[in-house]
Amino acid sequence: MKTDLMESRRGDEFPLDNKLCYLNHAAVSPWPMRCVTAVENFARENATQGSRHYSRWVASEDRLREQLRQLINAPSVDEIALLKNTSEALSVVAFGLSWLTGDNIVSLAGEFPSNRIVWQALQSKGVELRLAKISDDPEAALFALVDEHTRLISVSSVQYASGLRLDLARISAFCKQRDILFCVDAIQSLGALQFDVQAIQADFVMADGHKWMLGPEGLALFYCREELLNELTLHQYGWHMTDTFTDFDNQNWKPVHSARRFECGSPNMLGIHALSASLSLLLETGMETVEQHVLHNTRQLFSYIEQQETLQLLSDTRQGRDSGIVTFRHRRLDNDTLFKQLTEQGVMCAQRGGGIRFSPHFYTPQEKILRAVEMAAQA
Repeated sequence: MKTDLMESRRGDEFPLDNKLCYLNHAAVSPWPMRCVTAVENFARENATQGSRHYSRWVASEDRLREQLRQLINAPSVDEIALLKNTSEALSVVAFGLSWLTGDNIVSLAGEFPSNRIVWQALQSKGVELRLAKISDDPEAALFALVDEHTRLISVSSVQYASGLRLDLARISAFCKQRDILFCVDAIQSLGALQFDVQAIQADFVMADGHKWMLGPEGLALFYCREELLNELTLHQYGWHMTDTFTDFDNQNWKPVHSARRFECGSPNMLGIHALSASLSLLLETGMETVEQHVLHNTRQLFSYIEQQETLQLLSDTRQGRDSGIVTFRHRRLDNDTLFKQLTEQGVMCAQRGGGIRFSPHFYTPQEKILRAVEMAAQA
């Protein structure tokens, strides 16, 4: 992407307060202006027209499914569901699969609670959750806990605290050889890094839209491989998940054979319009370009932090392990003190993984990144 176009996009789409260094996309992202405009237009239409043009809203819903399909390179929109959040999608998998006493699930220690609590909740069914310690070879650590009773491996594509990126293709190949299901919480990579669900052969993928996808909270992608749609027992029912959902008088309904079967009721139309607008920016820019800029910003952060005597880098700097997340600590100050000082100076960041987490996006200016590191180092 040309520099002048990038500069234009920053100014046009992200008019952030110049006093802020916004390095918190791994938590909640600011909306691009096209997302703001979409929300304003939708609200104005509701105020003046009500649901007069509902058919257009449905078209927007269809468009969002196609955008999400493109984002993860899914074979079909029929494998895409629009749910409330990552936790709901994980719960659909956890309580949809049929478990046997003695089954186990393998994951990593240090996963975000959404990708731990849902599996721990299966203990009442006699299902064990095994957590591998993160090491220099996290995939091998996962594999070492697998046995003949392992039904599923569930990991985040990128670890939320450290930014460690996993080799999803390697995990998938291991799972396929042993007939183990593969579930990916992709919330810390979708919108930042390229993702190809067909290449990694994941069975389930989920991610909220409010982080790297630059959308609002309350709407999430759930991908379910077509062959597994009927394998997940449904626990929520409503008009929207039927095969004839526009025929309200039909008494002989059945769940539709698409991922819409996991959407029991009315869609979040406001969120749909907003997320669709945000994704249009990412897709227009191109995920290859977005990834290049995200990883460039990450490497710049690595370099800036390593040059500061007062800072210690905690994230893995190996190529292929890097993501949009960089975590570090101050050698003299405790994290609480440093975090307070940074936020008071307008640096939007988070406390994670025993340090301070910075997470710039593709549009984040280099001068903001450098400024934030210098403030941290001088604290």
